[in-house]
Amino acid sequence: MVYNFPGEVCISVNDEVVHGIPSGRIIRSGDLVKLDLTAEKDGYHTDSAVTIEVPPTGSQSHALTQCAEKAFRHALQAAKPGNRTKDIGRAVEREVRHRGFQVVPEPGGHGIGRTIHGSPSVPNYANPLARTTLTEGLVITIEPIIVVGSGQVSLDPDGWTVRTADGTLSAHYEHTVVITKGEPLLLTAA
Repeated sequence: MVYNFPGEVCISVNDEVVHGIPSGRIIRSGDLVKLDLTAEKDGYHTDSAVTIEVPPTGSQSHALTQCAEKAFRHALQAAKPGNRTKDIGRAVEREVRHRGFQVVPEPGGHGIGRTIHGSPSVPNYANPLARTTLTEGLVITIEPIIVVGSGQVSLDPDGWTVRTADGTLSAHYEHTVVITKGEPLLLTAA
């Protein structure tokens, strides 16, 4: 368990944005299921997430899920030495807004290595304070977390599960990335 999280994987459904606690609940047709998993090997960590559509889903659910992955792909293009973390956030936000959705401002991507969450913070929006320069060898996560509604969230009484404040759907897509002088290296992508 990481940070005393009461499970081995975060499973967030529909309006649950992140950190959903696994339980005996039944996943139903039309649900959007976010699976967020960390792994550790020889003291090094990775972090990844995917949103799965349980068929049949509506067109809005499908568009939201596809947008999260496309926002990641656009952000990946900004993950180059010399760029700043805000450039990654700008790429995510631009794609998400273009498709009519909203980013969840926090949490966002992060540095990763000997710890799961480290510096730098990698925002999902063009945060002018996110000025860390990307350097060759830096390992980060890029993780668009997006919603149909306002982007505002609230914490469940369980102390872990983050939900959309307005009850709208969310999607999450994440991979661990190494900044290289060429194309970024995805450590958690098949």
